Order: sequence, then C-alpha cells, then structure tokens
Amino acid sequence: MHSKSIKAKDSSLVSYYIMCFVRIAMVFIPQVGYIHPDEFFQTVEVVAGDEYGLDVRRTWEFDKAFPIRSMVIPFLGLKIPFGVLRFLSMYTRYFLGINLRGSYVMLVFPRLIMVALSFVNDWSLAQICKAYGLQSQFRLLTLASSYVMLVYSIRTFTNSIEMALCSLLLYIVSDCMIHSNTVIYQQEFLDEKYQKEKKLVEKVKLYKLRQSLPSHSLNRCVLMSTLCVAGVFNRPTFLLFGLPLVFHWLLRGLGTKKASLKDFNIRIFTFVLSGIPALLLFILGDSFYYGYLTMPEIEHLDVTINNFVVTPLNFVRYNINPNNTGGHGAHPFYLHLAINVPLLYNVLGVIALASFGVMMYRFASNEYTNLPRAQSFVGLMICAIFFPIVMLSFINHQEPRFLIPITLPLILLHAPKLKTGLCSSYPFKERSRMKEMLYNYVLCAQASARPLLRLWYTFNIILTIFYGFVHQAGVYQLAAHMSQQLAATPSTTQTYLITSHIYDMPYCFLDLPSTNILVTNPQTGQRYRRKRTFFLSEYGSLPIGQLYTKVKLTMDMCRLQTYNHKTCHVYLAIPSSLSEDLNNEFQEHVQPQLMSHNLIKVFYAHLSMEAPPKLLGQHLCGINTDLEDAEDTCSIYAEEDSQDWLTPSRMLKQFSSLAHQFGLALYEIKAKGSKPIS
Repeated sequence: MHSKSIKAKDSSLVSYYIMCFVRIAMVFIPQVGYIHPDEFFQTVEVVAGDEYGLDVRRTWEFDKAFPIRSMVIPFLGLKIPFGVLRFLSMYTRYFLGINLRGSYVMLVFPRLIMVALSFVNDWSLAQICKAYGLQSQFRLLTLASSYVMLVYSIRTFTNSIEMALCSLLLYIVSDCMIHSNTVIYQQEFLDEKYQKEKKLVEKVKLYKLRQSLPSHSLNRCVLMSTLCVAGVFNRPTFLLFGLPLVFHWLLRGLGTKKASLKDFNIRIFTFVLSGIPALLLFILGDSFYYGYLTMPEIEHLDVTINNFVVTPLNFVRYNINPNNTGGHGAHPFYLHLAINVPLLYNVLGVIALASFGVMMYRFASNEYTNLPRAQSFVGLMICAIFFPIVMLSFINHQEPRFLIPITLPLILLHAPKLKTGLCSSYPFKERSRMKEMLYNYVLCAQASARPLLRLWYTFNIILTIFYGFVHQAGVYQLAAHMSQQLAATPSTTQTYLITSHIYDMPYCFLDLPSTNILVTNPQTGQRYRRKRTFFLSEYGSLPIGQLYTKVKLTMDMCRLQTYNHKTCHVYLAIPSSLSEDLNNEFQEHVQPQLMSHNLIKVFYAHLSMEAPPKLLGQHLCGINTDLEDAEDTCSIYAEEDSQDWLTPSRMLKQFSSLAHQFGLALYEIKAKGSKPIS
C-alpha cells in the first residue's frame, strides 16, 4: 500500500509538471481566444499607448476627470518591462532585423509576465499544504489542470492579479494561524509546567524557555497590510476577498488565556498603521499619473486636498449606483451561485456548493458540534470561498471572472473529493428514507470517484479550447492582418474598417503612431501631429439591414475622398454565420453601378455568441460572395438532392455550411467595376 501511494504521488507530480509546461506553452502558441475586452483595455492598451506612443483607446475608466483605475501596478508590472523591451528592440532591429513591437509580441509578452505571476498560486498552495501536513500533489495537479489557470490566469485581467494576491494573502494568514496556535500551545504548556514545578532551578529553566518563544501576535503585519493596499488599488473588490482572511488573522488565539480583546484591538491598530506607507505611495502614484499633482506645484508648496486622487474611492462611488453597474449588464442575484461557480469549476464547484448546503442544513438543525470552528483551517477556507460570493451577488453586474480569486481555497478544501467521492461520513444526524436517497444519489453518490475526475478533465479541456482558441478568436487575427495591411499601405491612403457582432478590437495590435502626440520634423524643426489614416467603426450587434446602411454611408464618404484624388479603402468584418444575410442584403439593395463586397480572408476558428452558427441553416456556398456564379462554384450544392436530407451530398453540404460559420469574414467594399486588393 505504501509503495502504491508513493507511485500515485510521483504520478501526480509528473502530471502537474506537464500541466505547468502546457500553461507556459499556451502563451507562445498563442491563445487567440478573446474572453472579455477588459483583458486589453484595462491594462495592455493603456500601457502600450503610454510607452510606445501608439494610437490607442483609453476607456472611460481612465478619464482624468474621474479615474477609477489605479495605474501603479500596471506601471510596475507592464510599463517597466515594456520599457526594457523597447530598449532591446532597438538592438534587435539594428543587428538582427527583428522588430519586437509586432502584434504577436504585443500579445505574448504581457502574458509571459502574467504566467510567471500565476505560479504564485501554485507556490501558495504548496506552502499551505506543507504547513498543515496536507497532500499537495493531487491538489497541485487539480489546480494546474483547471482552465481557470490555463486560460484566465495568463491573461492580463486585473482579476488574475487579484487571484495571485488573494492566494498569497491566504498563505500568509494560514501560516500565521498555525504559527500562533503552536506558540500559544507551547506557552500554555510551559505555564502549566511552571505552576506545578516546585524546584527553583527548574522554574528558572521553564521561565527561560517561555521567554525564548517567538512572538506571534503581530507576525507579518506590515507585509499583510501592504498586500491588502495593493490588492484594493488593483481592484477594490479585493476588500470582499481579503476581509475574511484579515479577520481570521485578527482572531488568532482569541478564547485562550494568552490572547484577549486587547490583542485584537492592538492588531487592528497596527494593521491600519502599517498600511499607510503603501497607501500614500499608491495615492501619489495615481495623482502624478492623472495630472492632479505636478512637480512645480510641490516646489511652490501649492498643494491642497484637490491635488490627490483615490481611485478605489472613485470605483466604489461609481459601482455603488445600481444604474451604473446595470448599464454594463444587469444579472439576477443567484447568477454567481447557480451559473458562474459551476461554469468556472464544473464538478468541483458543484461539490463545494453541495458541501456548503450540507453545512447550512446542519446549522439550521442545531448540529453545531458537526460544524467547523471559526478559527480552524476549514472555517478559514469556507469563509474565503463563500463570503465574497455572497457579497458579490448583491452587485447586479456579475461575470464569472469576478470569482476566480476563490480558486485556491476551493481546491484546497475540495480537490481530494475528486478521488475519494463527495462524502467521507454521513452528513445528517438522523436517518430517514428521503435523507438516505439524498445522501446516496445526490450528495455522495457512493460510486467510484473516477466519473468525477473524468468530468473534471473533460470539462476543463473543452472550456480551455473554447475560451482559449475559439471564443471571439478572430478578433486578434483580424487585428494582426490589418496591422500588416496598414504597414504596406501608403501614408496618404485612408482605411476604414467596419465591424459588427464582435468584441472591440484593441488598437495596440495595429501598431499605429499616435495622432495626439506632437512630433518634430528633423529637417525643418517644425512641430506637427500626424494625420489619422485609419478609422474603426464598431457597431456591436447592429442588425444587418442597419449595418448595410452604415457601410453605404462610409462608402459614400470614401467616394468623396476619391474625387479629391485620395486613395481610400473600406473593409467590413462580421462573423461568417452572417454571410448569407449579408449576401441577401447586397443582392436586395445594391444596383450594379454602386458597390460590391468581396471576400478577402476568413479567420478560423471564431465564434461570436452575438451571432451563433445556424445549426440547421445553410449558406448557398459557404461564405461565397459571387451570387451569380454560386451554383457553378459549388458542385455539391446541386438541386437534385435538395429534398433528401440523408444523402451524403446533402450531409456534406450541411456540415460544410456549419463549419464555414465558425469564422470571422473580412470583406472589401468596393465600387462596382473596381478591382479588389489581392
């Protein structure tokens, strides 16, 4: 048995190292899936614009009049590395002809920093297991195989940074708890021995031993408070994740003879004081960045309270208004518990919810002896999981990524159940037929745990592929293609790109110089701003009929440029699932002398939930735009078998139609008779 357990541990460790390699490799592949615009517009887009002087879009969150995002952590985490990369790029471009500022580097380089940060979660888990004597191998494998780690943790979300900070804080609190419990136990043991001892010499020895014990009450206070300040400025929701952890740190030892309410108050006071230096650093950093505070004002001592900005306070002021949060999407209060937790952690999330339900049942049944103690390791983990979930449920805008900081405590507490099953003991005090059925078939299943483990791996593989490589995956490919297209286009040419039913495209991948920065002509010394030559119009989920109108207006504008002897190009990017609707719209409205839409490229794979594929629909010729010659170009689309759905030709037609819809189609809009760009 012992040799089998050793082999199992070694197998888990080998699998864990493989998954770590996969996590790093998926940065370089790269993952082109696009989870949410905040991945770029809250970090990379802003920092790249500042460091490289690129034409970018600064969202409303970075409005200098009312900024709600701190720039200190992005400055330290991205701007400084970008500066080093820009310095190295000068030499690689000169000696090797390699440009380190392309779309690929702009996507991969920030994720390299994030994947390094993601291993803070792994390290924290291993250290907690070591401190408490828990088996870490399978827990590490469970963590590494989660798509939260494979996809979310390597993206430039503030939520990913929040997860790493929460994991580190959880380790510090867990370590302080076990350290305090050990010291308090030793103190009480030595005091008891001291009271019973009658020999003076032995009492002196015991007294010296008692004095030699390490202090524990304020252990790692400065580190914790600094970490909490950084977490709140990174994302103010850190308050909800950090509050139960800090409370358990303050609560250590209370109820024993060696810790009292006085110690609790001293810890609070010291914790608050220890966070002041970091608080001032973040406030000053943001105040300088947003222009509230300048060096001349400091030199002339012309500084008032209005020269400082506290971004987390602005964040809270904005989000405390339900109308503001509802503007980003209003969701029911139960969404986190019912949908987002199972979506993030599949069977492990269901296990956690079922276990919490059993605990609530025991509490309602007054079975307090079967509940974990408030100051215990299990109590800490339960609070770290469900306190933020419940509190975030009161906010009417809810997204799955808001919950990823609970990953570590959830895996620490429930990962072994993927191997052992859901229940190790009967959860109810009294037996009944209904409770037996609930126990056997719903909560514990009393079956092999292998199906749970298989479900865990299956769902994580599917979701890794979906969010990593399929969901809105054409947006980055479109940006990279347009970057190459614009680099080869003369500076006098104006380019218009229209998009619909896809996420916002980050400008930083286009590598366009900013039109807001004054540049100097080296020959004449004249200062000027570059003229804008690229125009992006994003129309969300605009109906195809209205989208056609927008395209026609843009084309009319382009014709005016042509009459003024200027070159102009118009492009349209939409999910290929809408290509048939677009074809019909052009066929219905466009006269021969007006304009045509010519397919330039299709970026696979791409799935927009705003325009999902039509499973039973069909495109006449996939995404063909030559409507007059459709039957000639697609021989498998013959009319003779149109009534028979079971023929191979018809099935091939349906499969081809479905496959073509998983793409992002780029069209060039041209006046009839013009030649499309090759």
